[in-house]
Amino acid sequence: MKTNDLISLLAEDAPVGMRLGRMLALALVAGGVVSALVLLSTVGVRPNLATAIETARVLFKIGFTLVLAIVACRFVFLVGQPGRSLKARGFQLAVPGLLLAIAVVSELLVLPSQAWTASLIGRNAGFCLFFIPVLSLAPLAGFLIVLRNGAPDNPGLAGASAGLAAGAIAALLYAFHCPDDSPLFLSVWYSIAVLLVTAVGYFVGRRWLRW
Repeated sequence: MKTNDLISLLAEDAPVGMRLGRMLALALVAGGVVSALVLLSTVGVRPNLATAIETARVLFKIGFTLVLAIVACRFVFLVGQPGRSLKARGFQLAVPGLLLAIAVVSELLVLPSQAWTASLIGRNAGFCLFFIPVLSLAPLAGFLIVLRNGAPDNPGLAGASAGLAAGAIAALLYAFHCPDDSPLFLSVWYSIAVLLVTAVGYFVGRRWLRW
């Protein structure tokens, strides 16, 4: 390929990438707003949020889900563009996992062993598994619709990344309602809920994002 031809192709791809990025940003904002409205119009935020947010557990829960949402969303912004290297972003997904592992170990060291089971099970495990996927529906649909207009090299991976980002956004919003603050609860029930959404995104993406 001649140099001039390569420059022309790159020039054509750049506007496409920018348009896709703007569309994904719009899907992120719109989906997040819809999910927030669903939360506020149904269960609302926890009544003692103003005081609870000053505790280390609640701060970590919100901070962890925020970091996961940011990293996952940045991955989605790349996965829809063919030929983009995803390895660096993939390694970044390990950061939230490392933070959660440190928090779980710290919790186990602080709590007496007889309190571990109660902290892990919590009071709203079933509702957590139900409501996080519900809150993820709007951002997941938005991401998948936009990615269909892109050209992901791996449709399954693109769908899974959309599911992970949507699940993380939903988990972040749900954290403002959830009264279960233990990292043990977070590591099990939040993780299962987000992984369920990720799996749904993967299977939908495999079929719907092919090109």
